[in-house]
Amino acid sequence: MKQGFPEDFLWGGATAANQSEGAYLKDGKGLSTADVMTAGKHGIPREITKEIENDKYYPSHQAIDHYHHVKEDIALFAEMNFKCYRFSINWSRLFPNGDEEVPNEKGLQYYDEVIDTCLQHKIEPLVTMSHFETPLGLLKYGSWQNRKVVDFFLRYAETLLKRYKGKVKYWITFNEINVMSTKPWMAGGIESTDESVTMAAAFHQLLASAKTVQLAHDIDPDNKIGMMYAGHIAYPNSPDPEDMQATVDFMHKMLFYCDVQCRGYYPAYKLKELERKGIELPIHDGDLEDLRKGTVDFLSYSYYLTHVVGKETSLDFQGLNGVKTGYTNPYLEKSDWGWAIDPKGLRYSLNYLYDRYQLPLMIVENGLGAVDEIAEDGEIHDLYRIGYLRDHIIEMKKAIEIDGIPLMGYTSWGPIDIISASTGEMKKRYGFIYVDVDDHGNGSFRRIKKDSFYWYKKVLKSNGENLE
Repeated sequence: MKQGFPEDFLWGGATAANQSEGAYLKDGKGLSTADVMTAGKHGIPREITKEIENDKYYPSHQAIDHYHHVKEDIALFAEMNFKCYRFSINWSRLFPNGDEEVPNEKGLQYYDEVIDTCLQHKIEPLVTMSHFETPLGLLKYGSWQNRKVVDFFLRYAETLLKRYKGKVKYWITFNEINVMSTKPWMAGGIESTDESVTMAAAFHQLLASAKTVQLAHDIDPDNKIGMMYAGHIAYPNSPDPEDMQATVDFMHKMLFYCDVQCRGYYPAYKLKELERKGIELPIHDGDLEDLRKGTVDFLSYSYYLTHVVGKETSLDFQGLNGVKTGYTNPYLEKSDWGWAIDPKGLRYSLNYLYDRYQLPLMIVENGLGAVDEIAEDGEIHDLYRIGYLRDHIIEMKKAIEIDGIPLMGYTSWGPIDIISASTGEMKKRYGFIYVDVDDHGNGSFRRIKKDSFYWYKKVLKSNGENLE
């Protein structure tokens, strides 16, 4: 039996439009929910202003100016031997207010360039349709609380699926869809944290995804549509049965999104929870059939850390990934931003999710946010990042070789330094490529290859065999 990664394994990297493109009003683009989020920092949350205030800094407005460096950046990805580039299309670049009947052609032409450049370099595009970039214009409807937004999204999705038929095969409908339960503004422009509101919005996103899957398969049977899970994975604090049950309850809060998208129905435990809370889902005739028919082809997820959960854990989630559970794992180190570093947990998560869903898996975000310094020799010697990624790739390989997990690919986050979603900082860097811009948007925007660039290039050339 052949060992190692499959020959068609999709190695690459992942970005998001609002964290990389900049050009926030260029060529007819409208405002998105990300464009009214100020910069924060570790321990200080980003502020949502809902309109542009001149005395505040909004990092999405120029980000790393990927919009004007797209050919240069993708050429650098190709130099690293990328087989896949995961990126998002900014809905408000195509439909400035979200509800227009006709798309903005200049916006489409920009993504023509992105996709064509990928294909010229023999890089497979993996496109996320919605990555925390809901058009701000949809707030007048109540955003995803309103069923009309399902139809607006389907118009947007159909535009993409028809425009890029034969060019894009792999799609993700919603990035980290379960963030609706932790950061509803980011997930879909939802201002309230009231669960009756967020669960209605989540239902509409799940319905929109299911309808999009069906649409995509009708337009091109070769399309592969995935869901994307913000990888909340928890260990029990102890073998105390109460800690074990608390861990099940914790995971249920997140996994019901996967259950609906992968299995096609709301699980009994979620329906019972909603019933206890007096929450009614806005179900119309035919919706449950759409959920059933619109299950995804693969499950993708982000993996940065694991949690420890027990009987004293509150089920109120806070933050994107840095959830405070009341417990810490004494066996793990932490990143500069306090995230537990757990390579072996990656293998555990792959087994956990495959056992539950029996679908092909893809890791579409994994990386180390760290402060990188330019050394006296002008280079960035990020051996800590190389060590982090090496350890995670080793565990991926074990999951394939020992456990038989059908892993499709791995796109690290992010292959080039971009704005941090959680804090809006630039100094929290993930990339193999350093971008000369600071937390206030100052810098030359020059791209500099880090040591990890050359290391990842060797890893990909050897299909994951050369990790030295």
